[in-house]
Amino acid sequence: MGATFTYTEAELVQGLKARDEKIFSYLYDHYSPALYGVALKVITDETTAGDVLQEVFVKIWRSIDKYDASKGRLFTWMLNIARNTAIDSLRSKAYKLEQKITDVNNHALMYEPQMAVHLQVDHLGLSKAVELLQKEQRIIIDLAYFKGCTQEEIAKVLDIPLGTVKTRMRNAIMQLRGLLKQQL
Repeated sequence: MGATFTYTEAELVQGLKARDEKIFSYLYDHYSPALYGVALKVITDETTAGDVLQEVFVKIWRSIDKYDASKGRLFTWMLNIARNTAIDSLRSKAYKLEQKITDVNNHALMYEPQMAVHLQVDHLGLSKAVELLQKEQRIIIDLAYFKGCTQEEIAKVLDIPLGTVKTRMRNAIMQLRGLLKQQL
């Protein structure tokens, strides 16, 4: 069994600044599980968290000169990079979702204004009940329940205040509840 070699934090920083690949490899081997765990906490998809981990180590390699030991430990600095990179990745995906939803809604409104909300669920007669709602409420229900958007995302996509989204959603749910009770 070979002897295990460890580096001090100062040696790690010095080696990274000198672009020592052996030090970088050591850093990856010893710190990647913790950094992957941070990424996985933010992004629950393992594949995406693995991609984020690779990006984190690239950022560490490229920005080691920005590390300031007087502000904190190397490990803490790396954890912050992992967390921020994961959050950036998550926000980027949310932005792409917003764009996709906006494109879909613009397309629907352009070609079929009366069918801006396309529903695929009808075994309980839900689509018929949703059709009875006001247009603004139908769009919000569609985005929230059929496309999985948060209220904040809906506010951004529709460019309306969050409070308006919440009010319209609450009113729509109350109306749907009454309509569905009538059908049963």
